[in-house]
Amino acid sequence: MKSIKFLGMILFLGLAVISCKPEATKADDSRESLKQADATTNPNLAVNNNNAKAKPAEVVPVGPLTTLEFENLTHDYGEIMEGEKVTHMYKFTNTGNEPLVISNAKGSCGCTVPSWPREPIPVGGTGEIKVQFDSKGKGKVGGQPQSKRVTITANTDPANTYLTIKGKVNKEETAEAAKPTS
Repeated sequence: MKSIKFLGMILFLGLAVISCKPEATKADDSRESLKQADATTNPNLAVNNNNAKAKPAEVVPVGPLTTLEFENLTHDYGEIMEGEKVTHMYKFTNTGNEPLVISNAKGSCGCTVPSWPREPIPVGGTGEIKVQFDSKGKGKVGGQPQSKRVTITANTDPANTYLTIKGKVNKEETAEAAKPTS
């Protein structure tokens, strides 16, 4: 009789342990459910079920949208010698009905550096984005074509506008390279 009571108690405790979930795990599950629900209503929230670090979504300006118009989206600087820096000012106008807010400007590589106005551009207002291209290490004897892109992110639709700076970078022939091979 004692062995039946003992066996019954072990069975009861075993079921209790299996059916109960620790509170921390229940809280973790509810947080995960909220994350997934938020991700369906807000696509900018990244959900990662592998517990690895999620890459943050690109920040796009929210609020009223406007439009902008550049005088030129492309600048051809022609031919330059390796090591020279080229700077160009891209002029634009806010052609929309809301203030223009440029949240970011990013070059396609470290050799292309933009700078942009940080304050809102009023309706009908103008501004400039300065782009500097550093040709160090980009040349070739006879010329090497270069084309770099700058991505402008603003409260426009679409959110990104692309500027291009391009040209040809020459490199001087060194005395050693000019020697004929024997």
